[in-house]
Amino acid sequence: MHGSAVAGEWRIEKAGAADAAELMTLQRACWAQEAVANDTLGLPALHESLDDVAAAIAAKHVWVVRVAGRLVGSVQAVADGQTWEIGRLMVAPDLQGRGLGRVLLEHAEAARPSDATAYRLFTGAASEANLRRYKRAGYRVVGSDERYGIPGVELGKPVRRSRR
Repeated sequence: MHGSAVAGEWRIEKAGAADAAELMTLQRACWAQEAVANDTLGLPALHESLDDVAAAIAAKHVWVVRVAGRLVGSVQAVADGQTWEIGRLMVAPDLQGRGLGRVLLEHAEAARPSDATAYRLFTGAASEANLRRYKRAGYRVVGSDERYGIPGVELGKPVRRSRR
């Protein structure tokens, strides 16, 4: 999946250390919207340093999308046992609503380890657009989560194995 072309315009690539600064900028722009929706500035994504973002790139599977050289989207994932945890799905505010978030989510799902049996992700309970997106993608609320001091939800779905 490395470097797959999307709709002739978007290209999903593995993030590298050189992407950290742009990724941090995108992260702050996207999580500012989440802070407003969830009425908190306590979201970790708003407070991470450049070193924190670089460490995530080194420790997790992180993909980015560039359009005309500009970093406009990203998603990351990490295995937690047999669960493929997807997070930090973000699309530049001026490009939201065009399907890039769906494409990034599908990319992250397809990159799961072969032994993964479920997908999991988290979002704020008041993040209505995120909840709609994830439900359309087959995710269901499986629990509540208050890890950041705000009402949040844990969503999950089983990995569907293709039949041959």
